[in-house]
Amino acid sequence: MNRIEVIFTIDTDNLPANFQEIIRHEQEVIAQWKEEGILDHFFLRQTRNGAVLIFKGVDEEKVKELMESLPLYPLKKSVEYLSLIKQF
Repeated sequence: MNRIEVIFTIDTDNLPANFQEIIRHEQEVIAQWKEEGILDHFFLRQTRNGAVLIFKGVDEEKVKELMESLPLYPLKKSVEYLSLIKQF
């Protein structure tokens, strides 16, 4: 099954006052995707300015739609989508 990798970076220079509340809601959404089986892996970046998400069983258009629904999406600095072919 092919995967879609998303490299998501937020603008840490302009965080809103309710950032911690947004993070809590973000974690709920991510957990729901994992439970639904569409999120294969989720990694926080060591720089604490974003994450790497690997989706499975959905096409790139659906992944873009899902990403745009994230509570942190309005704080995005950049989003990169990579279509991957799993070898092993």
